[in-house]
Amino acid sequence: MTKYNKIVLASLVLALATSGLAQEASTGAADNYAGLRAIGAGLALGLGAVGTGIAQARIGSSLVGAVAEDPSKAGSLLLYFLIPETLVIFGFLALFILR
Repeated sequence: MTKYNKIVLASLVLALATSGLAQEASTGAADNYAGLRAIGAGLALGLGAVGTGIAQARIGSSLVGAVAEDPSKAGSLLLYFLIPETLVIFGFLALFILR
């Protein structure tokens, strides 16, 4: 680990520690986890969308190549292109469940 990496890591740890200590006292137990629920919901939808984008990019390029060779397979191969979209749907469900 280089000296620069150690400085960045130490400053990141200190920044996170000071922001954690600077929070105000909450009035109820429900307020304690509202921010964490929002972060979790955002991560569920965001990471699901990124994963879908990566998967559909690879599948789409293969689909175009396969359809160029045999156009009669376009309908059946389109199903494989749409399967990763379920990741976004699951992320959307998690978003509403966590709210």
